Amino acid sequence: MTLIVFGTYALGIGLFMLFFPGTFFDTLGNFGVRNDHFIFDNATFEIPQGLLLLAAVRRVSWRVPALAFATLHWALHSLSHIIDPHHGAGDLIGWLEAGGLVFTTVILAIALRAAIATEKGVR
Repeated sequence: MTLIVFGTYALGIGLFMLFFPGTFFDTLGNFGVRNDHFIFDNATFEIPQGLLLLAAVRRVSWRVPALAFATLHWALHSLSHIIDPHHGAGDLIGWLEAGGLVFTTVILAIALRAAIATEKGVR
């Protein structure tokens, strides 16, 4: 379930950035000055990450690496928001985003641990 939820989210947010960079910036990415090139660059990361997580639903051997990659990404993204919580809509929004990212990182870490345990049990 975690792979589907996070895979769909990453793919969706990537497509949102790719096709609606202005709306993405105004709603979620309002940090500093808008830069469509940077938003597109981030989309090119989120889309493959989403596809990787979704592919891991069927390809069991991909689950641990996909979840490890996603957990590291979310952890670093969380750190970024903790270091710079100054969202254009106010610091409270920035801190709420940081908190949400930390929470979702924990969910991914739990899923990663479970996938590792399952993989060890299979061998």
